[in-house]
Amino acid sequence: MKNENSILYVQTSDDAERQYSPLVLAQSAKAMDIDAKVYYLGQGLRTLKPETAKNIKLGNFPSIEEMIQKTLDMGIEIFVCEASKQMLGWDKVTLVPGCKIVGAATLNDLVLDAGATMWF
Repeated sequence: MKNENSILYVQTSDDAERQYSPLVLAQSAKAMDIDAKVYYLGQGLRTLKPETAKNIKLGNFPSIEEMIQKTLDMGIEIFVCEASKQMLGWDKVTLVPGCKIVGAATLNDLVLDAGATMWF
């Protein structure tokens, strides 16, 4: 069932400059009483390794690790594509705690259910 008051933010990149937008926007949406979710796939997964997330810090913003934690603390779900994990050859990998590993079809369901989607 489509939730018109929801936004799905999809992160496909491991480019440091592109990491903040989906997290800041999801946090802003939540503050506006909009149901927000974040989904990582492809190269975007590379930024979810704890050491990498801790070391991405641009300008006066907190690290990506801190941004992810704040996002999760606000009750915003962060999904990680299992197929992308396999594509990267990551049989056993540690990701930032709290991220949910889900099947690729989950993205289709989330897009169909969301009122809007934004891709980064």
